[in-house]
Order: sequence, then structure tokens, then C-alpha cells
Amino acid sequence: MNTSKVWYVTGASQGLGLTLVKKLLANGYRVAATSRNAQLLKEAVGLRDTGRFLPLSADLNNPDCIDESIRQTIDAFGQIDVVVNNAGYGMAGTIEEIAEQDIKKIFDVNVLATINVTRRILPVMRLQRFGYIINIGSVAGFVGAPGWAAYAATKAAVAAFSEVLALDVKEFGIRVTVVEPSGFRTGFLTQNSLAYTESRIDGYQAVKDTQARYLAGNGKQPGDPGRAAEILIQLSESEQPPLHLYLGKDAYSRASEKLKVMTQEIEDWRELTISVDFEI
Repeated sequence: MNTSKVWYVTGASQGLGLTLVKKLLANGYRVAATSRNAQLLKEAVGLRDTGRFLPLSADLNNPDCIDESIRQTIDAFGQIDVVVNNAGYGMAGTIEEIAEQDIKKIFDVNVLATINVTRRILPVMRLQRFGYIINIGSVAGFVGAPGWAAYAATKAAVAAFSEVLALDVKEFGIRVTVVEPSGFRTGFLTQNSLAYTESRIDGYQAVKDTQARYLAGNGKQPGDPGRAAEILIQLSESEQPPLHLYLGKDAYSRASEKLKVMTQEIEDWRELTISVDFEI
């Protein structure tokens, strides 16, 4: 395990981000971590070793803040080897009942922040001729659940961004993985991590049933964030990490089933699909 690597982790004050930062520091890595409040982050991590831990206050939708956090990281550690774009939150509710400004906000945090951090760290990694970018997506970005359309759209965007980014930066020795978990016990369904709009419209029964089931299962999710953090560290040591990594039995089942359905649907409609081309 190469503990000389420097990690830059966003959204690190709670959930998977906090678990990962603690695990990295326990294993001797150097870590720069961002949060909206660096003091709260420092208290949550509990480590006072300024030689290995750099807590940073950063508004990830402000390019100047991102640039400053990267500058401070380079000044402190001299390099950035692994980036984990973890900042984000959930949103549940019907599309017609969620306010437009709330939809814009979740895209700002879940998608644009990931893109902004990546585009500003890429010059550092290109000069190094190496680097590893881990974007935290969700199985919902591939197989969404009723009532999670806005959130699923953001995570689908993160997955598509990661796929093309990997093609763009391969020649520089930079690798990319989008991690797509199912339910983890990270407080994701709590007030600080979920914007929830209860439906008051008659109908939408699938949405209401799904939300009730999800909220009732809060704190009982099967995913272990500690194990997930260990897997992210393991990925960073791999010479050929996967482009997509689903985490959790539920993620595996949902993704596998959708692939089967999609394959069958593509074949069922093959003749109509190819009929649109000019005859050659």
C-alpha cells in the first residue's frame, strides 16, 4: 500500500466522505478534505496532525474557492494523487412538486461541483502524468426508484461525465472510476443529506410507497461505509481499476436486471432502430 499518496476528498464532514478520511488517516495517508465548515470537519475527524491532515472550507460551486483549496493542498503536500468527488445529497419527491430552484441546486451540488473540481485539478494531474479520479455516483443513476427522478438525473450525469472523462484523460496516465452504491448506513436519508418533498397529490402511489419504505429503512441499510472506504483505497492501488463499480448486493441486482431488460429491448426493436439510416 503506497501511503505516500495524497488524497483530496470533497464533502468530508459526514457520511462516506468522513468515514473515508478517517480510514485514510488511520492508514498513514496524507489527506486534504473539503467541507462547508472546516472547523466542524476538523472536530468530526478528531485528528490534530497538521502534517497529514488539511481540513479546508470550500464552496464547490465557487471556482475561486476550489482553486484556493487546490493551491493550499499543493503547498502543504506537493501533489494530488487521488481525488474523490463525494460532495452531494439526495432529493425525493415528484417532479411536479419539487421547486425549480431546488432542482437547480441539486444539479449545482451533485453535478457541477464534481465537474468544477475535476476540471481544476486536471492541470495538476496532467503535469504529474498520473492521477486517479473517483466520482461518487449511485445505482439510482442507472436504475432509479419512484420519486427519485431529480436525484437519479444528477447521478446519471455523473456517470456519463465519468465515462467520457476517462477517454479524454487516458493518455495522461489519469484513471477514472464512477462508484455507484446502493443503500449505505451513512445518514443519507436524514435531514442534512436529503431534500424530501412529501407528495400531496392524489395518486403517485408508487412514489408514496417507495418513500415510505425508504424512510422506514433508514439506519438499516445493508451497506457498510467502512468497507466501502476500504474498497476505495484498494481501487487506488489497482493498475487497472474499473470504470464503473457498483457497491452493494442491491446495486448488483438492480444493475444486472436492467442490463438484461435493456439488451432484450434493444434486440426487440432492432429492425426499427436501424431502419432510420439511409440505404447504402
